[in-house]
Amino acid sequence: MAAIKVFGHPASAPTMRVLLTLHEKNLDFEFVHVDLMGGEHKKEAFLARNPFGQVPAFEDGDLKLFESRAITQYIAHRYEGQGTNLLPADSKNIAHYAIMAIGMQVEAHQFEPVAAKLVSEQVFKLKKGLTTDQAVVAEEEAKLAKVLDVYEARLKEFKYLAGDTFTLTDLHHIPTIKYLLGTPTKKLFTERPRVNEWVAEITKRPASQKILQ
Repeated sequence: MAAIKVFGHPASAPTMRVLLTLHEKNLDFEFVHVDLMGGEHKKEAFLARNPFGQVPAFEDGDLKLFESRAITQYIAHRYEGQGTNLLPADSKNIAHYAIMAIGMQVEAHQFEPVAAKLVSEQVFKLKKGLTTDQAVVAEEEAKLAKVLDVYEARLKEFKYLAGDTFTLTDLHHIPTIKYLLGTPTKKLFTERPRVNEWVAEITKRPASQKILQ
């Protein structure tokens, strides 16, 4: 039995972040499905792993973690010498690491909150038989466009958001982008040439394909 366990749901973007990282690292792990519809994540057994009742939860032997971005950083550092290096090429250079850290903060606080609202309106509402609120979509797309303008400028200088190598900064975007590419919001990516190239590059990676199928 694998020492690493991921407790989550395959449709959950945070869960996908962790799975992506494990696949990039070529690590063996056990995936434990959490029944979100049945409220399993709010029951005592799961709350013992994450007191906030959100997926994913993570175990590596005796170590127990939650919060997807903390988990991905643990994996990237703990298994730095295995599979894809998800840290800056010179991870000991504090300036390079700080640039990646900025990128992760931008993803978490500028990109994801807006993108997640667009996914909620255009994907999950429809799955529940509800109607998309186009006013909300228009408002959030305007916000996302501003973020992607910043990305477009950044990607004119570098291949990836934290430099010329693929890092956690890029990986953290993939799950939500996966959803948005199936919605009209896709246009915000395709109409920006450098962003479009970046999206194509990060979503065609073998690890990405494993979770995007």
